[in-house]
Amino acid sequence: MTRFIASFAYSGLISPANGTWGSAAALLVGYLLHGLGGFPLLLIAAIVLFPIGLWAARAETRVGDHDPSWIVVDEAVGMWIALLPLSGGLWFAGADPWLFPWPGWVGAFAMFRLFDIWKPWLVGRADRMGTPEGLMLDDVAAGVMAAIVVALAAAISHGVLMS
Repeated sequence: MTRFIASFAYSGLISPANGTWGSAAALLVGYLLHGLGGFPLLLIAAIVLFPIGLWAARAETRVGDHDPSWIVVDEAVGMWIALLPLSGGLWFAGADPWLFPWPGWVGAFAMFRLFDIWKPWLVGRADRMGTPEGLMLDDVAAGVMAAIVVALAAAISHGVLMS
């Protein structure tokens, strides 16, 4: 059971680029969560998956290998955080729950993967912890950074922020 959770339904076992495959699987599940329950369900899912993922990561990591590439539950949490501005904007606008415009989800995916791979600032600090907590927190930080970019891009695109 811990391997199923840690690999996000075995999507982390697809290689190469395990993290990208895990993020893609999380994007699909995020879309389904948004369609079924909107922003509240996506937010709750991200919050609930964090401690479950941490438990699974603790069970599956070994000394000397604090971040095996196949553990991608952290990518799922981070990806869902990156999708929150899109989901929230649509939810609060009263849009069709199955509407998920491509600029938002493509931007969320691209920015999340960029920050997760590049590991700037807090992402890198969390990753260097070398613990299951750091394994989870680096993707939370990458998700938050991606969410900020998505929110800013939406604000500019929709004319909320004007130069």
